[in-house]
Amino acid sequence: MVEGDNTSGGTTPRVVLVTGASRFLGGYLVTRLAQNPSIERVIAVDAVSPSKDMMRRMGRAEFVRADIRNPLIGKVIRNAEVDTVVHASTLQKAPKAGSRAAMKDMNVIGAMQLFAVCQKAPTVRKVVLRSASVVYGCSAKDPAQFTEEMSARRRPPGGYARDSLEIEGYLRGMGRRRPDISVGILRLAPLIGPQLTATVGHYVTAPLVPTIVGRNARLQLLHVEDALAALEKATIGHASGTYNIAGDGVVMMSQAIRRAGRVEVPMPLALFRSVGSALVGSSMRLYTDEQLEYFRFGCGLDTTRMRSELEFEPRWTTMQALDDFMRATQTRRIIKSEWIDRAENALTTILGGDSAAATASADVMHMPLSGRSAVKG
Repeated sequence: MVEGDNTSGGTTPRVVLVTGASRFLGGYLVTRLAQNPSIERVIAVDAVSPSKDMMRRMGRAEFVRADIRNPLIGKVIRNAEVDTVVHASTLQKAPKAGSRAAMKDMNVIGAMQLFAVCQKAPTVRKVVLRSASVVYGCSAKDPAQFTEEMSARRRPPGGYARDSLEIEGYLRGMGRRRPDISVGILRLAPLIGPQLTATVGHYVTAPLVPTIVGRNARLQLLHVEDALAALEKATIGHASGTYNIAGDGVVMMSQAIRRAGRVEVPMPLALFRSVGSALVGSSMRLYTDEQLEYFRFGCGLDTTRMRSELEFEPRWTTMQALDDFMRATQTRRIIKSEWIDRAENALTTILGGDSAAATASADVMHMPLSGRSAVKG
């Protein structure tokens, strides 16, 4: 298996349509596909126009402003003779001027309409869905790793998770009715990257990080570049079935906080939202119910099928993805590593009964205040 090889195991599509083109994953996936000379046409679709910078990045790709709930999407697919559809427009939270009902309508009804059009279109041969690991939920009864055949131990609390489960079900139904269409579902682990907002990376790099007493979540993350590479691989190569997509390894929440040089503030669950908002600030409201559950329990994914069948190998492990985020955002440590080293040396000296204990302890107590005042929140 060659890292980054996107050509093995499948026939390169001729005309690709990507939904959600105004968002990060959809827009940058269009950019990648448009740079592939083997693809004749790339059609980007969204109800909202992408930014000027994103439009420039898309290059030769054609943008069509259309709502997938509108019959116009059927006309676009038929007239362009689309053979591959990538659905990446599922909303993670309700739009600013909308409600949960509006979010469900855009997510579920939109997907139903899109899949119905794909089912009727004779040229469509592949549909790829960008799903997420939120379908497994998060609870204290979770296994160490979820395989693709497993389901949530309890009903996921958030609308995004429930919508994702419904959308996956509708796509599988379409695949049963049109067995000639290859159906690929990619369940992406929580993404991390400097271009994204309200991610695990932003949470653990807050100056004071609220956590639940008695809980230490297992974090398994996916670098945004790996997410794009996996979607591109599924679009161009062979992708039939459901795949967990995640970086290798897990990082405990407490470990991630220490690695970022932040201060962990454990608290009872009842105070997590209220006190947590006071510590983290207004950004706490940006996190979805699924993300808050993830900060409490975490979730591990089995990625055997990703490697053996999809033949995809992420470039970043979970730890490397977290470190890359902290480097890119220029995270400055509140608790410096040299302070920890000095404290450890002092403790070792005290336990050893050395006469230098007092001096070492004094060094620790007189840490420079300049390091604290220079921290950017």
